[in-house]
Amino acid sequence: MKDDKLYLIHITECLERIEQFVTEGKEVFVRDLKTQDAVIRNLQVLAESSQRLSETLKTAHPEVNWRGLAGFRNILVHDYLGINLQRVWEIIEGDLPALKRQMTSLRQACENA
Repeated sequence: MKDDKLYLIHITECLERIEQFVTEGKEVFVRDLKTQDAVIRNLQVLAESSQRLSETLKTAHPEVNWRGLAGFRNILVHDYLGINLQRVWEIIEGDLPALKRQMTSLRQACENA
């Protein structure tokens, strides 16, 4: 459980950084290479960290799309030349808020265990 707790802390920190990086909106994200690199790097790290969580934790929380995170990580790492910024923005707006709620809840549960 200790390792899970550390990875959950790391994941939530990445999500918080991404939120900070995109506060200026989509137009800045699309124009600014530093923002893109920062966001994509944190997406890679959080997706990789999610794969290092124990199978026990992942099995206990099927509401989290663990398989989707793994697939997204593979795209970010192995198909980096094919990253679609529009799709990344859709993930930032559509998927990350729910993921942050889920990871924050799991983190709190681990801290209270």
